[in-house]
Amino acid sequence: MSRYSRQERFFAIGTNGQALLANKHVLIVGVGALGATIADLLARAGIGEISLVDRDFVDLSNLQRQMLYSETDVTARLPKAAAAKRRLQEINHTTTIHAYNEEANVEFFEQLLATHSIDLMIDGTDHFDIRFIMNDIAHKYKIPWIYGACVASSSLSLFIKPGETACLHCIMGGLPSSGPTCDTAGILASASQITAAMQVAEALKYLTNNENAMRGTVFSIDVWQNTFSSVNVEALRKPTCPTCGEKPTYPFLQPNATTKFASLCGRDTVQIRPTYKMRDLFALKEQLPAEAITHCNDFLISFQVKEYQLTAFKDGRVFVHGTADIQQAKSIYYQYFA
Repeated sequence: MSRYSRQERFFAIGTNGQALLANKHVLIVGVGALGATIADLLARAGIGEISLVDRDFVDLSNLQRQMLYSETDVTARLPKAAAAKRRLQEINHTTTIHAYNEEANVEFFEQLLATHSIDLMIDGTDHFDIRFIMNDIAHKYKIPWIYGACVASSSLSLFIKPGETACLHCIMGGLPSSGPTCDTAGILASASQITAAMQVAEALKYLTNNENAMRGTVFSIDVWQNTFSSVNVEALRKPTCPTCGEKPTYPFLQPNATTKFASLCGRDTVQIRPTYKMRDLFALKEQLPAEAITHCNDFLISFQVKEYQLTAFKDGRVFVHGTADIQQAKSIYYQYFA
């Protein structure tokens, strides 16, 4: 009996669908709470080739929800992509795994797609800069992708197919200026598991030519409040959208389209300048623990994160005080700003 016998017995997949999966290449962007579970499920399902990209390393706080990792990975301070590859090869040696321990920026996507054919991209990241780059890349290269997000006890997911569905830019209108993150609102492992499961279910439908079974909606669920919704967003599709409209310009692939990081000379501080121009300081204050806030006025909020201090300005800028290392500042910044 084959390892995929139970999956092949499922009427919609069968042996023909299983053969299709063996010839597919899926790119997973981010190998954290979502990406680790997505990669695990797809490797077990028999996907032929999986590429993983993540710039971070395994941290002790990851183990509560990121199912591919262990305390050994934390002690070794392994990059997530490398640790995930090692575990996935133990799960299924027939799946080819590529691990990229780097940042998923425009250059990364362009270089990867110049040498690899990708059938589907899946969002496992935790901030919108990369998601909007993915959205533009997907439409430029005509690659479907699956958006997914979870924070606290809630989750949502959406399948996006260039030329056929509304894109993330249509739906959101642009990068959000603020929002809760895992570090400000926490996260339940059950919420991330459900999100990943929904993303993988849509992936299997698409990769086995079962698109008629796909939802075509934004699906959200709150495991704590016991609520869910499935919303059709096709009415939000815009002919003038700069990403998927009639005259696309792919704005998030342009040089100055995403958040910029710069070390301030002699100040042990990194400045972050997002693409949006104004920040809602009141909303930010509500998300932060009161005891972390050190200064607050009409122009800025400063708050303490371990040995670092962050200052968020009304014009959108953020200073990370206590480091001149841009990569370290990025890691801290994205814990609090989506």
